[in-house]
Amino acid sequence: MTQSTPYVVVLRKNTEGLSTEAYADVLAERLPEYEVAHAQTPAQERSLIEHARVATGVTLDETLLDDAENLRMFVAASSGCNHLPVRQMEERGVILANAAGIHAPGIAEQALGYCLTFARRLHEGLRRKERDEWRHYKASELTGSTVTVVGLGAIGTAFVRRLDGMDVHSIGVRYTPEKGGPTDEVIGFDDDEFHEALSRTDYLVLSTPLSDTTRHLVGEAEFHTLPPSAYVVNVSRGAVVDTDALLAAIQKEDISGAAMDVTDPEPLPSDHPLWKMGNVLITPHMGGHTPEHWNRLADIVETNVERLEAGHTDGFENQVNDPVQPATTVLSPRDED
Repeated sequence: MTQSTPYVVVLRKNTEGLSTEAYADVLAERLPEYEVAHAQTPAQERSLIEHARVATGVTLDETLLDDAENLRMFVAASSGCNHLPVRQMEERGVILANAAGIHAPGIAEQALGYCLTFARRLHEGLRRKERDEWRHYKASELTGSTVTVVGLGAIGTAFVRRLDGMDVHSIGVRYTPEKGGPTDEVIGFDDDEFHEALSRTDYLVLSTPLSDTTRHLVGEAEFHTLPPSAYVVNVSRGAVVDTDALLAAIQKEDISGAAMDVTDPEPLPSDHPLWKMGNVLITPHMGGHTPEHWNRLADIVETNVERLEAGHTDGFENQVNDPVQPATTVLSPRDED
């Protein structure tokens, strides 16, 4: 039965070049029994959220939360939640869910694309094409290489699955190595163990959250351990890599190259030397940008609305907080573990 007031309100801030109006249209198709409203102005946000049971969008500030008298759930359009008033949501009994995992296919494919580009030296082919130059060069193969993946959450796991059939040896690094994983080996963040893995790594793929453990996880010491033939691929957070150490490693040929969808600082200043390096690939934090963004986020909202209406109070998909427990620490990862 259609509600007399909006049941779901989509807040106005767009993301990743995608309009939230399109998101509201997708939700309206998925939830025909409920009224879905799209707030296009600040005034509409304040008015619509007053009666809504569910809100979703990029952000929800504390002032707007004060107007949300009947709100039971907020579904964030991002994996990270540090920009949200998490503690205030818990105090008000508002369930918070995030978008963790929806970016995994795109980011995993981009990471694989980076690896294949380096293996086959496609970036060199592109440079020669731009110079109208027909001149052969030597390429290598991904086959037979060792790929170390730091972070085996949704993104890392999706990436490893895409390595199936490519005849590579894979090493996974995670906080909880006892859980195992899809890689041939799984290790933790123990320094000696990590460096031993780095010493035999051809491609180091970073898909881990940013935390005290992973901030500058790859710095001067790690670049010294990696073989000169190794490549570093960062699709997690820029600060997982020490940018100054990376620049020095490239300049000294301690590694063969790097690919970054994220940088530190971000955006990378236009005069930074990394922009000019032919063996460095840089993309503007767009690895997870695909036309499926809203559909995948709508899957989470649809499932959680159905569970909410069935009377459940916990166990929601991608639930971050627990309104009946003390406030928890929320990281701002692209991924988990």
